[in-house]
Amino acid sequence: MTTPQVQPHRARFAGRHALVTGGASGIGQAIARRLAQEGAAVTFTHLPGDAEAAATLEELRAAGPGVLHHAEAADVTDRAAMATVVARAIGRAGHLSILVNNAGIQTEQPSDALDMDRFDRVVAVDLLAVAHLSGLVIGHMAQHLGGAILNVSSVHEIVPKPGFLSYSVAKGGLGNLTRTLALEFAARGVRVNAVGPGATVTPMNAGWTGDPERRRIVEAHIPMGRPAEADEIAAVAAFLLSDEASYVTGQTVFACGGLSLFADFARNWST
Repeated sequence: MTTPQVQPHRARFAGRHALVTGGASGIGQAIARRLAQEGAAVTFTHLPGDAEAAATLEELRAAGPGVLHHAEAADVTDRAAMATVVARAIGRAGHLSILVNNAGIQTEQPSDALDMDRFDRVVAVDLLAVAHLSGLVIGHMAQHLGGAILNVSSVHEIVPKPGFLSYSVAKGGLGNLTRTLALEFAARGVRVNAVGPGATVTPMNAGWTGDPERRRIVEAHIPMGRPAEADEIAAVAAFLLSDEASYVTGQTVFACGGLSLFADFARNWST
């Protein structure tokens, strides 16, 4: 089956400034590229020493010519560094109207033998850093013509992932963080939503995307029969961040090929 090509819309984000965390590769890179293609000035963060950051910055400049794009080396769990990133991003344009909390990690370990340092690191990156960065930005948005925040969650926000307790906990919390901020700031002009990808072709998933047998096993669990491409997730993100979703807030849209539909019931085995 050929994956459909997702084409950018008109310049929906012209005049807007976006901050995307973890934007050097994978879904974050695809979202940053999509926003640049549609007219936004994009600042993305990446881990210090990330070899892909320079190439991504050049790609954004090619995708969104005539607009200034910037890369910032910072660990999202470094609160002082992220405060500096936000201050610089706002200083460049005088405003920040889009925030994409994308940076995320996962680690597999048995839940009856947890290495709590590893557990804490996943929660720190996938949940606590999102709370901190959203808190830095959302008040500014509320005071300056509103804005939109998009959290990159996962199908595992609602589907358990045995052996990945820290990831499941973090993504479950991210769903409630999304809803809580959305409710708190709805009357102040800020929308907060999330996209929940399922199995997606990204560097994080290289362990199975490049292994034909493991990929076949993954695809057998997806009702649509294939993983997503990062650009397909970026298309959903762009919609949620755009004015076309102006009446949508507090929602997680699961772009998961049907994984959230209790796939084992695709063929009925009960009465």
